[in-house]
Amino acid sequence: MTASPDDRLPEAVLRPVRGHHAFEACVGQLATAIRLGVYPLGTTLPAERVLAERLGVSRATLREAMAALREAGLVETTRGRGGGTVVTLKPRLPSARKAARLGPAQRLDWFDALEYRRIVEPGAAYLAAQTDLDEGRREQLETALREVTEARRPAAHRQADSRFHLTVASLAESPRVIEAVTSVQSTLHEMLLAIPVLDTNIAHSDRQHAALVKAILAGDVERARRVMEEHCDDTAALLRGLVG
Repeated sequence: MTASPDDRLPEAVLRPVRGHHAFEACVGQLATAIRLGVYPLGTTLPAERVLAERLGVSRATLREAMAALREAGLVETTRGRGGGTVVTLKPRLPSARKAARLGPAQRLDWFDALEYRRIVEPGAAYLAAQTDLDEGRREQLETALREVTEARRPAAHRQADSRFHLTVASLAESPRVIEAVTSVQSTLHEMLLAIPVLDTNIAHSDRQHAALVKAILAGDVERARRVMEEHCDDTAALLRGLVG
């Protein structure tokens, strides 16, 4: 007999998604609800229509989020009569299984790095945008953007993404800012290894990177900071949900 979740908990925990990118927030909320036992192991998630209404997202966005949860090994979906999406909690990636065994201190350190990043990287973007960049520095930024956008293999993309963020930090010409961004990018790299590569998230990230470069090259400091904040928030939502 399939277990049934307490109907009151999802209503308390799952809330309409806020923010510019519903996909990341949707994945984060659902993954967190699963990890916290709102939907226990072996239970069947509510129908697509019900979840979409509760989270305030389109059914297309919810389907993308459910695909991400399947890729992460949190759920399995069967079709046909009696089918549904069942909580399995079986991480597929070796790094994800390793992350599931993290001690409380290491997990706390990882999430602290996300909070620190939310302060440091938007500040770095702000400083980069107010810097009078010469042609060489502008070309360096555009090259870093092109490399991360064109990277196809997961490992190559992660490295190109780190280089892009370090390039933005370097434009501020502050050794302490560069050191801080290097630190958070190192921890972020470890965390990203623990989750699957999600095409929808990569597409969002590419658009945010392009908007950030446009703002920096235009000298729009507030826009640069805001775009980086949104970028950090989206990544953090995914990681908090999928890494737990």
